[in-house]
Amino acid sequence: QQSVFMDEMCSKAVVEAFNRFHEDGLLYRAERLGNWSCALKSAISDIEVDYIELEGRTFLEVKTHKGNASDPKGRYEFGVLTSFAYPIEDSDEKLIVATTRLETMLGDSAVAIHPEDARYKHLHGKHVVHPFNGRRIPIILDATLVDMAFGTGAVKITPAHDPNDYECGKRHKLEFHTVLTPEGAINHNGSQFEGLMRYDARIAVEEALKEKGLYIGKEPNKMRLGLCSRSGDILEPMITPQWYVNCSGMAKRATDAVRNKELKIVPADHEKTWFQWLDNIRDWCVSRQLWWGHQIPAWFATKKGETGVLKTDMKSNDRWVVARSEEDAYSKAEKLLGCSRDEIVLERDADVLDTWFSSGLFPFSVMGWPEQTDDLKAFYPTSLLETGLDIIFFWVARMVMMGLQLTDKLPFHTVYLHAMVRDKEGRKMSKSLGNVIDPLEVIGGCTLDTLLAKLEGGNLPPKEVARAKKDQQADFPEGIPECGSDALRFGLLAYTVQGRDVNLDMKRVVGYRMFCNKLWNATRFALQFVSDFQPTPNILEELIDSGKMAVRDKFIISRLMACCETVNTCFANYKFGDAQQAAYSYWMNDVCDVYLELIKPVVYDKSDENKDNRWTAQAALWVAIEAGLRILHPMMPFVTEELWQRLPGRGTLGDSEPESIMLAQFPLCNDAYKNLECEASMEATMNIVRACRSLRQQYNIATKVLTHYFVKIATGQAEDAAKSQTDDIKTLGKAAHVDINLDEEAIPKSVGIVVVDESTTVLMDIKGLVNYAAEMKKLEKQLSKTTGPMKQMETKMAAPGYEENVSDEVKATNTERLEAMKKKAADIEVAILNFKNLDEIEKSG
Repeated sequence: QQSVFMDEMCSKAVVEAFNRFHEDGLLYRAERLGNWSCALKSAISDIEVDYIELEGRTFLEVKTHKGNASDPKGRYEFGVLTSFAYPIEDSDEKLIVATTRLETMLGDSAVAIHPEDARYKHLHGKHVVHPFNGRRIPIILDATLVDMAFGTGAVKITPAHDPNDYECGKRHKLEFHTVLTPEGAINHNGSQFEGLMRYDARIAVEEALKEKGLYIGKEPNKMRLGLCSRSGDILEPMITPQWYVNCSGMAKRATDAVRNKELKIVPADHEKTWFQWLDNIRDWCVSRQLWWGHQIPAWFATKKGETGVLKTDMKSNDRWVVARSEEDAYSKAEKLLGCSRDEIVLERDADVLDTWFSSGLFPFSVMGWPEQTDDLKAFYPTSLLETGLDIIFFWVARMVMMGLQLTDKLPFHTVYLHAMVRDKEGRKMSKSLGNVIDPLEVIGGCTLDTLLAKLEGGNLPPKEVARAKKDQQADFPEGIPECGSDALRFGLLAYTVQGRDVNLDMKRVVGYRMFCNKLWNATRFALQFVSDFQPTPNILEELIDSGKMAVRDKFIISRLMACCETVNTCFANYKFGDAQQAAYSYWMNDVCDVYLELIKPVVYDKSDENKDNRWTAQAALWVAIEAGLRILHPMMPFVTEELWQRLPGRGTLGDSEPESIMLAQFPLCNDAYKNLECEASMEATMNIVRACRSLRQQYNIATKVLTHYFVKIATGQAEDAAKSQTDDIKTLGKAAHVDINLDEEAIPKSVGIVVVDESTTVLMDIKGLVNYAAEMKKLEKQLSKTTGPMKQMETKMAAPGYEENVSDEVKATNTERLEAMKKKAADIEVAILNFKNLDEIEKSG
């Protein structure tokens, strides 16, 4: 289903929704204080506001202004509290007030004091005089707004430009003086400052107050500045007529749906944010003073020749007609005005709707709503919404609220909120920081020169370009290596286990490119093992029923079933990171590190005696790889398709065989094929193998030299497992012989020993394999390199004044380093002594 928010079908839905909201008494036009962007010359909603915290005096660039001439960089001052005095009428006394927005004093309507403040009892009922326009400003009593202990205890009130003052103005029925134009310049109410941009006026008002002797001073002040999320402009509280939607009832239904488990939000910790916002929702300002968008379907109706009726005058608010078309508007206007159509003049509202209004209708508007189309009946409500957590308010909540209000149905039953991709330091990716990573550059690779050239071709200031270049040279000294889309997708999935944000480190994505290579090479290598193998449509069932499977074969099928179960469960619960890790672990640990290595001697042996073992190994390998590729396919679609198509038997598995891995059934777990006993046996075997490898490394045994191992293990299941997998221990441990629980007298004295656990010990015969003198010489050299720094540290820590003058943190670090060096030295000494003993045993033998 293709649709564009501005197409005819969606436009029809927008008009219908606007009218239904109005008919239900939810939509209305009012003059209220709201957020105004002077850059956009438009109102914006509360959730489109970004905030920055200022710790004190701060200079900021204001793009809508020409620049502050007194600042070398043309910036304007914020984060200060400016105090000035109002002259009290018919008195020499002055009343001192303070503000962070000095220019708003041009619109002051009152000065508020606390009714119980003894300092100002004599001013009850008095007035102050505005120093620039001579306006008499009442001194009012307000216990709600005024804190006697803060500042002077007197507060200037500007109802038209401050939220708190707005409420105070309504309580005391004050005058509302708007002093700004839509562009952010001082208007006709600003006396001699008319025409100045707001922050230029701030400077001019301060100078004028100084000239009048009314300026007191200013001091740093922590404050929060609201910025327009679209333009970055500093917002102004402004009183303007706008269209609003009462959301309280819709919001309650949306929160009830989550609380009643009708709507599921994943991850669930976002429910708290959902409730916090919707339980405290305000009416939604849906009108915008922009040129692009769905024009509001409302008309202002007047009679021809009628005067004094203005659409900007809230007294004429009843003249607005909401309708589905101009024809419909004329019909409603005829009834409203009681006259014929030819006497009516209609003027459509030039404002447009907030883009999220049409977006909120998306789940059903694209299906043809309000018409009861076949698509709407078949596909609405939908099942799942997947989107970014940053628009949970902008879009998700509004889709739910509007869906419930207009269709009486939830638009979907599950919301999956994915994490936000940030740079490796957790910073938001932005052009101004120069840290944006283009996915195509990760997929195809990109040179450092290309990355830097993109910065040069942008619109960043030179200083920011230089900073961004420095960061990119540090992060990508050799550019971004080609990773492919599979590695990028797989890497991003891995990050989803960490929570709200993806701090993307390209090195990790490059690591998953190496996994792609490993997958490719391992599968291609495995294909030589099954080049003469012919699978059947029911090969897994035939393998299980054959009765010929060795422990290793049962192990890999059991691990495959466990992987299927984990991945399916994780997918069902939107735990994509856990699914990725399960698939990765299966391929790297179970297939590549264990099974492929175990079956090499089995598959290479083509004798008649080994025919059955070879077939079961080939069948189990084919099943493990084929199903493993299907498990990985949603996460790595391209490489898995390519490898799947190369598997032997492709095109010979009957009419039901899919042409593509995309069409194949996703693997499911069959509990009957799990074998926990074989998995436990393999785990015990791998513990022995790891001990064998440790011994070979400890004594520097060459790769091609096969050794003789002696395994002491508790009788019972553990012993049976070791005996049944002796060949596997020989294969992975590179052994010529493996003896299990041999008599003590038969074990030679010249052995290396590793204790696996309380029930298992592995010994390796090293007679004739080790040059003891050479090994001891190496160790003595290592010991010398260790004891020198160790003694230096001991001397340093024993020096006079160390305990008194060195910080606890440094002392703790030094102690830790000394203990580590002591342990290393002790381990080396033990190893030297061991070699001496072995050398003596071998010579005496």
